[in-house]
Amino acid sequence: MGKIRVIQYGVGPIGAGMVRLMLSKPAIQIVGAIDVDPKKVGRDLGTVANAGRELGVKISSDANAVLRAGADVVVHTTLSHLKSVSGQLTDCLNAGLHVVSTCEELSYPFRKHPELSQQLDEVAREHKVVLLGTGVNPGFVLDKLILTLAAACQNVTHASGHRIVNASQRRQPLQAKIGSGMTVEEFHAQVKAGVIKHHGLPESVGMVADGLGLEVAKIEEVIEPVIAKERVKTDYFDVPAGKVVGVRQVAHGFSAAGKVNVDLKLEMYLGAPDSVDTVSITGTPDLTLTVPGGTHGDLATAAITVNCIPALFEMRPGLRTSKDTPMCYFPGIA
Repeated sequence: MGKIRVIQYGVGPIGAGMVRLMLSKPAIQIVGAIDVDPKKVGRDLGTVANAGRELGVKISSDANAVLRAGADVVVHTTLSHLKSVSGQLTDCLNAGLHVVSTCEELSYPFRKHPELSQQLDEVAREHKVVLLGTGVNPGFVLDKLILTLAAACQNVTHASGHRIVNASQRRQPLQAKIGSGMTVEEFHAQVKAGVIKHHGLPESVGMVADGLGLEVAKIEEVIEPVIAKERVKTDYFDVPAGKVVGVRQVAHGFSAAGKVNVDLKLEMYLGAPDSVDTVSITGTPDLTLTVPGGTHGDLATAAITVNCIPALFEMRPGLRTSKDTPMCYFPGIA
């Protein structure tokens, strides 16, 4: 095939990163951009995405017009909740376009949203296209990486993952999202309101359990604050001792008998000693893989999403996940 014609749907910080990466891939041609922010609509995509040059692609709020203008793939980077984006995704599929999305709940939606998953799968199959939810977490570190490591095992009885992210050098919205500077009471109130939460950890538990054949009848998730033991200062926050510097989130997958077969932990906080990703498998043999320095969230999210674009044309139509996807590096050559 010739160049892969791509529409960028959502031009926030993650979407802008996708644009900059796709521009380095000669096989990709960006032919459209969609966003509802009035400060972006009508402006050149290259300018908004800080690409260093204009691209001759204007950002439009008229999604249907852009989707019908002629493309192959939509890179979708808008919201985390599947119900909030299901209309957007359906419009893309009805236009006959493959979709790769960073919506966290789309990464493995079958347990939380079984009916919606079936609907999206049916629409995708009807139009003979693929709908894929992926990213770095969920989509890679605490699920796909575990499944890949397990390829070297004869049997598996338990799987775990632990991701520590030093948020001090990350963008301001992420530092704010983890509760930086809040009191413990404020933190718990924001957790109860659903404001503070890394989306996707239960989805990763489900993907790992189903991929490894481990029984998980119930998934429980606990979200707790990380408290500063001493003052922590970043470019955006100055947090005194005793206040919140981040979040510790744990998800356990229990069998019907109460055994923990999958456990995943994510810690994101200011001043963490170091970022690191560790995944472990109990089986034959036992295996542990550690990524010193961790996997950079923003850079890896863009990389994984863009690297999955060629696979969309080779996969069976329908709703697919990272578990189904043959992930590899895409050098960008047609």
